[in-house]
Amino acid sequence: MSPTAVVLKVLAFAVSTYSFLCVARIFLAWFPHASGSGARMLVRLTEPWLAPFRRISLFRGGGMDFSPVAALAVLTGVSRALMIASYGVLTLGVVLSLFAQAILEPLLFIIGFFAVLVLARIVAYLFKWNSLHPLWRAVDALINPIMFSIKRLLYKDRIVNYLQGLVVGCALLAAARFGLGWLAGMLYRVLAAL
Repeated sequence: MSPTAVVLKVLAFAVSTYSFLCVARIFLAWFPHASGSGARMLVRLTEPWLAPFRRISLFRGGGMDFSPVAALAVLTGVSRALMIASYGVLTLGVVLSLFAQAILEPLLFIIGFFAVLVLARIVAYLFKWNSLHPLWRAVDALINPIMFSIKRLLYKDRIVNYLQGLVVGCALLAAARFGLGWLAGMLYRVLAAL
């Protein structure tokens, strides 16, 4: 193995390790009272990478912050590119394919995430679980902007049954997720072949 290949593999490993640190930092954010020296060091190590993504408004919506998903997608793309380069098969097409993946994979994740939330809301509605429970109120707060957009697009000003709107919204989100996923896969293969 050439020295360049070894250096590229070490760099790929370093980027993957940093990704794991970012994941740990994301989980740490769920525990706001964690403030030990390890937690502070983890924040200092990962904040320079995560902060710029947090400033991009495209990744925030409906009370959710998807900027960590985008930050991790970029790190994954860089790690893949370094690993592929270590084998000597990094071409312009592969770089373009990895770039497309770094852009499209977070979008596909977000669409899938909302489809799952809408599906969970359908199940809760069908089983008549308490709609006023804080969990379902939080889910409604997340999905309502998307559901209202879908309703305006499809039904204009007509009144729609709540369950019908949820089912149609879930079906559209799932179709968008799988359709865009299929198109993205085709795009990746076409770009990689360049």
